[in-house]
Amino acid sequence: MNVTDAVARRISIRAFKPETPPAAVIREILELAARAPSGGNLQPWRVYALAGEALTELKAKVAANPFGETPEYDVYPPSLWDPFRTRRFQNGEDLYAAIGIPREDKPARLRQLARNGELFGAPVGLFFCLDRKLGPPQWSDLGMYMQTVMLLATERGLDTCAQEYWARYPKTVGDLLGLPEDHMLFSGMALGWRDEAAPINTLRSARDPFETWGELKGFD
Repeated sequence: MNVTDAVARRISIRAFKPETPPAAVIREILELAARAPSGGNLQPWRVYALAGEALTELKAKVAANPFGETPEYDVYPPSLWDPFRTRRFQNGEDLYAAIGIPREDKPARLRQLARNGELFGAPVGLFFCLDRKLGPPQWSDLGMYMQTVMLLATERGLDTCAQEYWARYPKTVGDLLGLPEDHMLFSGMALGWRDEAAPINTLRSARDPFETWGELKGFD
């Protein structure tokens, strides 16, 4: 599989098969991803992979606290404006339409939201952290590391869903991981094999055309 094919195949998967990938494969992906670029070669990422009993314990703790904790950061700016507001709204509508949940069925929508805390049934949970004293450029570096993880997983026939949702559980996750106090939880990621039969996995989020966000200047 080439990079173009991996980019095209990668989508956010929200229903997984229960089988756990081998630990050696997970380690290989995480190690290879460390070739991702980082400014000044700071390599700011700190990564934890959970499976089995450790992951079951985490899911149980989250289920016991459905309202979460004080978030590490705001995933979206307050009072989101267009075109970002419309893109986010449409993506949500498309997701719930894929699984037949109407707008007025708020309990069903909340149940689907809570599936985040179960990593959508994925057998592996990845958690990405970094030193609190680092700044936005290093957050960007960590994002590039995560994207590299996702593409390497795709190359190996695996699937992922990046989840900033986990910023709502910094203490729960931090305590279970033994995360140093000077580090923060940035994001989680569900990893495993997609359930091909799950309707929610048919969703491919829309992308605006190049003309909306890009320009070419100075070319012949």
